[in-house]
Amino acid sequence: MTLLRVIARLLDYPTAELLQAKDELVAVVLEDRLLPQQQKGELLRCVERLCEHNLLDLQEEYVGTFDRGRATSLLLFEHVHGESRDRGQAMVDLMEQYRANGLEIDARELPDYLPLFLEYLSTRPGEEIRNWLEDIHHILGLLGERLYQRESLYHVLMDALLVLSGRESNRQELAQIVASEERDDTPEALDKVWEEEMVKFVDDQGSSCNTGGVVGQRRRELEQTQTIHLSDQLMTDVTPRQAGRA
Repeated sequence: MTLLRVIARLLDYPTAELLQAKDELVAVVLEDRLLPQQQKGELLRCVERLCEHNLLDLQEEYVGTFDRGRATSLLLFEHVHGESRDRGQAMVDLMEQYRANGLEIDARELPDYLPLFLEYLSTRPGEEIRNWLEDIHHILGLLGERLYQRESLYHVLMDALLVLSGRESNRQELAQIVASEERDDTPEALDKVWEEEMVKFVDDQGSSCNTGGVVGQRRRELEQTQTIHLSDQLMTDVTPRQAGRA
């Protein structure tokens, strides 16, 4: 499903190639027959907004939206498993799922990074796509509502994915849940995390050389996910990456 590749590209870290692909992105959305007209209109406005924006400003906005705090993280298992050991096994299982279907990803790419996951889904049959999206619809719903309440245009992409999943979210319930959450992307919240992390690695290691723990892991994850660049040939047939290929 080529539309998933468009959404994946829009959710990935903005590049000059994204801005140059505007006409191709628009064409894919216009040709889509799955999204209702309202969602297609919103998605087209999202493409217009992102592709016409100053790149540096867009990148700064992206980092501020997705890379500060965990509430809007694009790492799916972070919302399911947090820091538990179950997350590692879930990543291994998902990686094996990719490989079993001919998709080989770079060693530095985290398999639960949403744009990468959507790229994989774009190579699968329609029923399988819907089943996978249905499995994560609760994550998509919360992400969409958090982005909406933060006045981020990116919420449109989550709304489109929810439509493709075939599951309707209780927007009123989600709005209440998100409104009751404490923001984790404010300067005060970020300072608190750093302070807690400093106490933790002083207690655990007795020195300031450790980069483990929550913040250290998050920092490494961000370095990894920012290296991902999906194919820019959005109008060509989707071909899974073959094992052994660069």
